[in-house]
Amino acid sequence: MPRWLPRAMVLALTLVACFQLGSWAFHQLLSLLINILIAFFLALAVEPAVSRMASHGVRRGLATFLVFFAVLIASVGFVVLLGSMLAGQIIEIVEDFPKYLDSLINWTNQNFRTELSRVAVQDSLLHSDWLQRYVQNSASGVLDISTTVLGGLFRLLTIFLFSFYFAADGPRLRRTVCSVLPPAKQAEVLRAWEIAVDKTGGYIYSRGLMALISGVAHYILLEILGIPYAPVLAVWVGLVSQFLPTIGTYLAGALPFLIAFTVAPWYALWVLGFVVIYQQFENYVLQPKLTARTVDIHPAVAFGSVVAGTALLGAVGALIAIPAVATLQAFLGAYVKRYDVTDDPRVHGHRRRGAGRTLARMRRALRRGPLRRGGPRVPPPRADSGA
Repeated sequence: MPRWLPRAMVLALTLVACFQLGSWAFHQLLSLLINILIAFFLALAVEPAVSRMASHGVRRGLATFLVFFAVLIASVGFVVLLGSMLAGQIIEIVEDFPKYLDSLINWTNQNFRTELSRVAVQDSLLHSDWLQRYVQNSASGVLDISTTVLGGLFRLLTIFLFSFYFAADGPRLRRTVCSVLPPAKQAEVLRAWEIAVDKTGGYIYSRGLMALISGVAHYILLEILGIPYAPVLAVWVGLVSQFLPTIGTYLAGALPFLIAFTVAPWYALWVLGFVVIYQQFENYVLQPKLTARTVDIHPAVAFGSVVAGTALLGAVGALIAIPAVATLQAFLGAYVKRYDVTDDPRVHGHRRRGAGRTLARMRRALRRGPLRRGGPRVPPPRADSGA
């Protein structure tokens, strides 16, 4: 056996072991890495406000705390207001449930000639096997729900802590990154950082503007139908549909649908139809134009980036895909060499003059070829055939 073979085998096994260890560590830390990525983009979103306050003499740590405190107060106030409204509607639904059940039973008896009664229906529901199984499964799943809620709160706290550190220690973080790079690379990193801040801020601005438009549109509909708590429901639809990717649209439209159903079932159908139509208008008309103006990327690129981000990282990828692609596009655009475009009509989508006549001549020449004059085409004699 050659002397180099044992060393090569040891080196190959070591590389395989390092790859397996790195893959295991990456999968174990994937959740933490995603949280850090979300925190970094959140820090980029609040960077303009923090920098503006710091330029007026406020300490950067205090400015970051004030910005996050304002966001926290607004979020808690919205949740409390929405919770009180939702609790009142649930109580009203529970109190009016017997009336809805009586109307449904009367309609069923009249149209299907049955003899149902509310007492019999209630007894059959209370003593049914599926209801007992559902209660047992719900009781056993309380622990799982509590664990999920606690895990979500811990993840939210982790994201806010990392984003606070990134925003408060932004200059120190930039100095640390630049200290390990040569001066030419430092300018590129700082420029990329500035572009990321601008694009992320533009994305948040576009989302806020679409939330405002969506809230106003749904508020007008709810006021016309006479749905209670129309302002709160409009704010709910605007914020949840824009800042909660993938499932935000369905979750935002479900609450107005249920509350409209307590007023009149036909109102619920109107709300459902309006939510579906407005969502298509937003996806194909409003969102591409606003995204192209604020983030400065093509609507098709914005749509494709959202699809790709969702496929890679789920809801998180859909949320950060557009600012990430916009940052990458702006950064690469500064280093891609461009040339003047020739003044050719084909650049503008027009055909060159004479192109049609040239094509017609080529077709006529093909029709007059030897295959069209009759008789097979005889190949010329070869030089080595003695002819």
